[in-house]
Amino acid sequence: MYTWWAAGVEKTGLDALVTVFEEQHPDIEFKNDSVTGGGGSAAKDNLQSRLENQNPPDTFLVHAGAELDDYIKGGYVQDVSGLYKKFGLTDVFPKDLIRQLSTDDGKIYSVPSNIHRANMMWANPKVLQDNGIDPSAEYDSIDAFIADLDKLEQAGVTPLSVGTTWTQVHLLETVLLGTLGPDAYSGLWDGTTDWTSLEVTTALQNFKTLMSYTNADRSNLDWPEATQMVIDGDAAFNIMGDWAVSAFDEAEMKLGTDYVAVPAPGTAGTFDFLADSFTMSANILDPENTEAWLETVSSVEGQVTFNKIKGSIPARTDIDRDEFTEYQRMAIKSFDEDTIVSSLAHGAAVPVSRLNAITEATNDFVGDNGHQDVATFQAALAATTN
Repeated sequence: MYTWWAAGVEKTGLDALVTVFEEQHPDIEFKNDSVTGGGGSAAKDNLQSRLENQNPPDTFLVHAGAELDDYIKGGYVQDVSGLYKKFGLTDVFPKDLIRQLSTDDGKIYSVPSNIHRANMMWANPKVLQDNGIDPSAEYDSIDAFIADLDKLEQAGVTPLSVGTTWTQVHLLETVLLGTLGPDAYSGLWDGTTDWTSLEVTTALQNFKTLMSYTNADRSNLDWPEATQMVIDGDAAFNIMGDWAVSAFDEAEMKLGTDYVAVPAPGTAGTFDFLADSFTMSANILDPENTEAWLETVSSVEGQVTFNKIKGSIPARTDIDRDEFTEYQRMAIKSFDEDTIVSSLAHGAAVPVSRLNAITEATNDFVGDNGHQDVATFQAALAATTN
């Protein structure tokens, strides 16, 4: 089993999941083959080398969705949709999730261990209240959000914290979603929304405006440092996926009192999803062993045990919500009721090659040496569809 979960809460959660596996399948020897590297970058490079040299792990971690495209085209992974029927997952995973996981020909190539929500905003209610802003931090539109960002800047407060380029792409995706709505946002990835349209222009102008309210040292920070700015009261808002809740938990801050967690402006009613998932590699000696791992990963016990530690939520709907934190219960409710769309920045919406091109265009637009206007940025993004 190959992952980049080699440290922190991810390693703790994985260890707990392995314990469940060994209890459920005591006759199978488990080998953890994790590789360290920020966001999986080092692990993915090493994995690609192994796959190309016909030395695959039995199963490897991947973000569900379009990130799998290159592995599928390369013939490196097997269709596991039969296991969904065998394990009864089509009955306990939301239909929207099944749709997001499926290829155009109805096949599925991974089993999610968890679900994260990307379109979350974190706020310091004291900073907001001290500056005459509603501490609930709920915004139906990006325009209303921008108006409050301007108030904060005038008061000498950093309105919105952000980190290095990938966190800026994360911010971009939430602005696209908040401006366009879920249908047109999803159309950016399936070709039904025109990247050169006026509505996309508006979204990119919104993104440019939001970036103008961010911290000047952003290129030197990753998401934990950007989130810490909100925890410390050095910034009012931060837009980041719900793995950020772990930082507030570690700071012993109470949801609703010490910090606020709400959908990013304009995205209420939508769950922007990503999922850490496991594959079954092609041409392996013992597919039955990998099937056993995927059975544990998708089981009630496996999903509850892992996600209680990881801070994410189970993909299954037949779990006891009372076993989870207040934030997780909020996320479970949203995942159950809201429209599900795929995350750009985290592998669900587009293949790696296209995400890399979008990331490069974003860096050219707002990086330290960024000098482009919105029209040039929009043209660069439109070119990534070719």
